[in-house]
Amino acid sequence: MYVRSRMTKDPITITRQTTVAEALELMRRSSVRRLPVMENGKLIGIVTDRDLSEVSPSPATALSVFEINYLLAKMKVGDVIPKKQNVITIPPDALLEEAALLMRENKVGALPVCENGKLVGIITETNIFDAFIDLLGVRDAGIRITIETEDKPGVLADLTEVIRDYGANISRVAVFRDEAEDDHKVLVVIRLTIDDATKITDVLKEHGYKVVSVINYEDLQP
Repeated sequence: MYVRSRMTKDPITITRQTTVAEALELMRRSSVRRLPVMENGKLIGIVTDRDLSEVSPSPATALSVFEINYLLAKMKVGDVIPKKQNVITIPPDALLEEAALLMRENKVGALPVCENGKLVGIITETNIFDAFIDLLGVRDAGIRITIETEDKPGVLADLTEVIRDYGANISRVAVFRDEAEDDHKVLVVIRLTIDDATKITDVLKEHGYKVVSVINYEDLQP
């Protein structure tokens, strides 16, 4: 899955001359928490709601509401962000996991997406979460079976063959490793488009697999 397929295209942008009050109102009205800062068509920074909150007067201040609004209307975004901000970007054809890793390593909640020097989108932690939810098919009906098995060549092929021979259809597969547990064990999470997992669970156990959990997602729907 690529960043292009999950990013928010043509994000709302501001300039250094945008006031803090205007930026806050844009965030509130558009339900976003960060805004790319542009200058002469080029990305020069990104400002977050936290950045603006830190420079805004405290609620405990002795200033009146009129005075607070006056200060915010005078303060520019250029006064908040550094003149030379190191903005971490990512291309639209990068893999989604690359974006997640960049966010994690740099402790940021979003990455501007640039192509040929032009801002074309923004990818956020919310986009990553949504992709993860879709990857596991959480919103889809069906059965989720978690199996603990040996981490060795051929085990996944054997497992899927058992399910194929049973006649069930696999819609999702994910493999997880718990670093705190046995290095030789993995958890295989399989989504099946069946209504009842009783028989397939018995079949898996007969083939020596340890079924850790079985969840019917229809039971979880609101």
